[in-house]
Amino acid sequence: MEGEKKQVTVPLLLAVSVAVIGSVQFGYNTGVINAPEKIIRQFYNETLKARTGEFITDNLSTTLWSFSVAIFSVGGMIGSFSVGVFVNRFGRRNSMLIVNVLAVIGGSLMGFSKLAASFEMLIVGRLTIGLFCGLSTGLVPMYIGEISPTSLRGAFGTLHQLGVVIGILIAQVFGLEFILGSQSLWPVLLGLTIIPAVIQSIALPFCPESPRFLLINKNQEEKATEILKKLRGTADVQQDLQEMKDESLKMMQEKKVTIPELFRSPSYRQPIIIAIVLQLSQQLSGINAVFYYSTNIFEAAGVKEPIYATIGAGVVNTVFTVVSLFLVERAGRRTLHLVGLAGMAFCAVLMTIALTLTSQIPSMSYLSIIAIFGFVAFFEVGPGPIPWFIVAELFSQGPRPAAMAVAGCSNWTSNFIVGLGFPYVQVLCGDYVFIIFVVFLALFFVFTFFRVPETRGRTFDDISKGFAGGNSQGAGSPAPEGVVTLPPSSPTEKVPMVQLNTEEAPNASLSKV
Repeated sequence: MEGEKKQVTVPLLLAVSVAVIGSVQFGYNTGVINAPEKIIRQFYNETLKARTGEFITDNLSTTLWSFSVAIFSVGGMIGSFSVGVFVNRFGRRNSMLIVNVLAVIGGSLMGFSKLAASFEMLIVGRLTIGLFCGLSTGLVPMYIGEISPTSLRGAFGTLHQLGVVIGILIAQVFGLEFILGSQSLWPVLLGLTIIPAVIQSIALPFCPESPRFLLINKNQEEKATEILKKLRGTADVQQDLQEMKDESLKMMQEKKVTIPELFRSPSYRQPIIIAIVLQLSQQLSGINAVFYYSTNIFEAAGVKEPIYATIGAGVVNTVFTVVSLFLVERAGRRTLHLVGLAGMAFCAVLMTIALTLTSQIPSMSYLSIIAIFGFVAFFEVGPGPIPWFIVAELFSQGPRPAAMAVAGCSNWTSNFIVGLGFPYVQVLCGDYVFIIFVVFLALFFVFTFFRVPETRGRTFDDISKGFAGGNSQGAGSPAPEGVVTLPPSSPTEKVPMVQLNTEEAPNASLSKV
């Protein structure tokens, strides 16, 4: 019990907090482009008129703007796919330190774009900052997952998403016209991302490297032990060390795991498919359509001050991420994800009703606000935080970097599709645009129910052994005859873990729970 109390220590909190600055960066750069849309479009128009003598057409303006929004995701795709290269060569902490160079370059390009009368600088800056954010979305959850105690891994993993939503909220507030969202100050708004990059670069050298990386990848047991003692606040770290040694032994027995091997090997195929689908469930839920175009959605719904309604959604976003932080180790990952998907689908239907009837019933604009707030709240209960850290839980140390790269690339690819395509789909579908997301949400709910296992309270080795033995069961699905399930993490756990073959059953009792 004493060891349990000492699991949350100052060095651990410092390391997690500094890492989450990268998550704040991701959120800030996701939301910052929303509020000054009209001003930046005007900048594009004036810049091209000064060069050609003619104003651009509405179609070209929409295309140029959509490209500026979506190019961020292109950078994210490339960055996320490069995570494995960085973490295996430089380590987790040092990789976070190195990639801050991209944040400084991207912020500088965007910040000086107006001064240089170059919208191309803004677009290249968005691409560069996207590279940084793509890397951060892989590096931060991986680092936090590897330094956190097993019993707190879910709660600390949720801090990545909390950082993201805080970043979005900061961007929304700073984007107000009387703060930084004005004709003269919008370049400062975009370039402000340099400041947290500098702060994180100063603080990271005071944070430890992942002990799991040091022991398993670098075979530096003494250094890993020293760091673990500081992170756990106790001299007794043998259980953590033994788990890492077991995983290291397993890793030595495996050949190097490449991205194609994730799909070829039966042991990795099921978890990588689950990881990809969970990432898709986050982006194709429609949440980024709300983040990117919330101001326009509120305007279409007849809200007189849409920017304040958007900020209200950001506050709800943050509050319910904190709620999720306390629920994730009690209710479990799978349950929260299912609740979130179902709630979002219901709110998307309400949003469609509100958008459809606003012209006939002006008071329906209030229903649209409630629906969007509910949509955001349910997103942060499950689909927001869980896909990021559950990928790290589904894989052992060997395949984890490759899996994070694939999952991150899937996330950013779907992010790109939504960012580029939503304006056109909105024009095509009109008030019924969110019905598309209702269909996606229903499909993801069914997949999660039948295929996604509960990982709460399991060690990394437990989970990977489970996948090596068979398929996951849905809630309430009885285990077939001749197959056993991993023991539940607590007496109240109702969801069976991934199946093990009967010949592995004797080892199941030895798993650390």
